[in-house]
Amino acid sequence: MARADKTSRTIFVCQQCGRENAKWLGRCPNCQEWNSFIEKTVSTSTTPLRSSVPINPAQELSQVATSTRDRIPLPLPEFNRVLGGGLVAGSLVLIGGDPGIGKSTLLLQVAALAAGTQGNVVYVTGEETIHQIRLRASRLGISGERLYLLAETELDAIIGQLDELSPSLVVIDSIQVAHLPELEAAPGSINQVRGCTMQLMNWAKSSSVPVFIVGHVTKDGTIAGPRALEHIVDAVLYLEGEPFSAHRLLRSVKNRFGSTNEIGVFEMKEQGLVEVDNPSKAFLSQRGGETVGSVVVPVLEGSRPLLVEIQALTNPTSFGLPRRTANGVDFNRLLLITAVLTKRLGLKLGNQDILVNVTGGLKLGEPAADLGIALAVTSSFRDMAVDPELAVTGEVGLSGEIRAVSQPDRRVTEAARLGFKRCLVPKAGTRVSPTSEGIQLIPVSNLREAIKAGLVKQSKGLVEE
Repeated sequence: MARADKTSRTIFVCQQCGRENAKWLGRCPNCQEWNSFIEKTVSTSTTPLRSSVPINPAQELSQVATSTRDRIPLPLPEFNRVLGGGLVAGSLVLIGGDPGIGKSTLLLQVAALAAGTQGNVVYVTGEETIHQIRLRASRLGISGERLYLLAETELDAIIGQLDELSPSLVVIDSIQVAHLPELEAAPGSINQVRGCTMQLMNWAKSSSVPVFIVGHVTKDGTIAGPRALEHIVDAVLYLEGEPFSAHRLLRSVKNRFGSTNEIGVFEMKEQGLVEVDNPSKAFLSQRGGETVGSVVVPVLEGSRPLLVEIQALTNPTSFGLPRRTANGVDFNRLLLITAVLTKRLGLKLGNQDILVNVTGGLKLGEPAADLGIALAVTSSFRDMAVDPELAVTGEVGLSGEIRAVSQPDRRVTEAARLGFKRCLVPKAGTRVSPTSEGIQLIPVSNLREAIKAGLVKQSKGLVEE
């Protein structure tokens, strides 16, 4: 076979998203970052080489043997839930989050637990010394048997150590400081990050060892080089939390081996991240009795029902244009619900600032929280409390009707378990027994009925039937 004739050409590569361009641009059209293009010389072949023998020959699907190895469970149920039931052999998992949110703390705890149950674990640190890791382990109460620390940034040396130790789990903290000497780029650049991730993926698949890698986030909260990393790894997890809250949420945004709707709830304490056994109770722990503008809504996060508190505040605006602020709920849903309350119930919200907040740092994406938002806004506008023993669920339509939600029985069961006596549910599509779990169900078909049933006293300002 004739050898290929190699030529070289110059391209410009974005260091944030990996976009390639023939000329330099001041701002990347893909990720909107400024001054992110760098010049790179690549070689091309006019006559591509073609191997006569495939490295991995094709196999008929019916002849492929199924793997008998189950998932690797960890003694951390909240972590297992997000992963879909445990670690998968040979999987590559990316964990991101804001600086100081607890990524290294969580992974050090996971590494220690895996070392105690599965065998040798290697924790590779490129940003800290092994003495700093030891201090954190002492604070967390981790003894460190079978947990090996490696302070190294060169990936070839890291993989050499992994081959010698034959670990059951590997943690790379972080991927932005790892580098390959053969790549002519600085550590943390898109080429280095992509090359190192590909090398780790190949090693994980060939050795059937799960690997965790930590990724830094950009200013907009996404993992640096997201398109380069998220397409390579098997799962992407985000550790979220409010800056002044002790609660942390581990959320899956990509998972080839499980659902992307699951969340794990942790609380940051002196001994590290501790699992929250009853998240609904934790989120409602500071809720009082008859509170104006406060409504409890049962929502579903994956397979888990949660009770969350939605708060609303309305106030006459001091400016010409009233503000709408949504924290934890979709801004467009808030605008929709405000328009329906104004049009269908006659609430004069055009001169009111409206602020809606979900306590505990949760972000609600399902429309089942619509009725809770509408009831909270109305309660604040009329300065009337909502029944403290009432939970509400339902989607609000543009004509003011209350639409059915998915899995209402699980939502009602969770509300009853937390001691709620009544629950507003959509009349259409509700298949829950009226006496289910000892809780009274109040079916409603429109917003007017829901507000009359939800407020402690009937509001005089509502449009009469």
